[in-house]
Amino acid sequence: MIRKQHAGAMLVEFAIVVPVLILIFFAGFEFCRVAMVRHTVDNAVYAGCRVGSVTGATAQEAESEARRVLRSIGVDNAHVEVTPEIFGLATREVSVSIEVPLDQNSLVPNQFVSGKTIRRELTLRREGIR
Repeated sequence: MIRKQHAGAMLVEFAIVVPVLILIFFAGFEFCRVAMVRHTVDNAVYAGCRVGSVTGATAQEAESEARRVLRSIGVDNAHVEVTPEIFGLATREVSVSIEVPLDQNSLVPNQFVSGKTIRRELTLRREGIR
């Protein structure tokens, strides 16, 4: 049994430790989310470039594929840019760049990612172009 004189000390310890544990839990959770967003942006850039590098593909198809990958984890407000905007027979390379603001893609409001963005870019040669 817990003596009454120790019950007050345990309550004070609990009141001090629990908020710190909750802070550590949510900070860890948020850092995992940022890592997941970063890896998804990497995959989206590659997937968009890969679709755009195929003969007969369009910039719109490349952008749509990149956005599809981003939507798989609920990334919002991403800026996706495919260069060039129109593919011709002489277009040798396709570039896809994605910029994702972390403020709008964070699960909990925090100061760790405030004002930060994730930016990735990839360029691939088009298939069938020499």
